[in-house]
Amino acid sequence: MAQVIRSGAFLQQCWSVHPLCVTVKRIADDRTVVLLCSSCRSAHHLQCASVVAQPSAAQSEAENQAPAVVEKAEGLTQLANCITAHRPSLSLREMDVFEDRVLIRCADCRCHYDLAVLQFEMRQK
Repeated sequence: MAQVIRSGAFLQQCWSVHPLCVTVKRIADDRTVVLLCSSCRSAHHLQCASVVAQPSAAQSEAENQAPAVVEKAEGLTQLANCITAHRPSLSLREMDVFEDRVLIRCADCRCHYDLAVLQFEMRQK
């Protein structure tokens, strides 16, 4: 059976040591975003309270408008659509274990997804 550790510190350590190996895999039914690390073979499960989607600042400036914030309920749906459309382009960009926040960015649509995390879990294969 896989060991389950409930702490965001393990994701932070994993991401700081090998950031290019941490990828977004999928969203589970219970509002959980799953990240995988190919280097340490860990699955990081982030149960989300909310997901807020925002276009990048550069994209907003190019369109000469204020950045539009997507409704919180739509953020998770937009992230799920982004994962389906271009999963290899998603990457973890920022995280704060003190505030339980994670920022995921899509290189294709240049959207940022701000995740408010209820619980971090690390499962090693």
